[in-house]
Amino acid sequence: MLESAYKECLFYKIAKAGLFVEKEKIMPLIFEEVRLECGYRIDILVERKLVIELKSVEALNDVHLAQTLTYMKLRNYKLGLLMNFNVTLLKDGLKRIANGL
Repeated sequence: MLESAYKECLFYKIAKAGLFVEKEKIMPLIFEEVRLECGYRIDILVERKLVIELKSVEALNDVHLAQTLTYMKLRNYKLGLLMNFNVTLLKDGLKRIANGL
């Protein structure tokens, strides 16, 4: 399936569990005290703490990790989860990221 379908399903399940969840959270870049809209968007943000970046690709690579770390650094989020749904077992497509812990 497409990444967008997984995003909608995961968003629904997290919200149904009673957690505060945001999807397509806009992440502006602050440069020299100017707010720049650069098109950064977190796929899913849970409880204003956990960045979830979703993929449906053959394999995760360094670019995907760098993208997730960029989102985390822009707002000093400490926890991230990079999820690739294009795997036989979901556990094989998960990468936990702890930034500064």
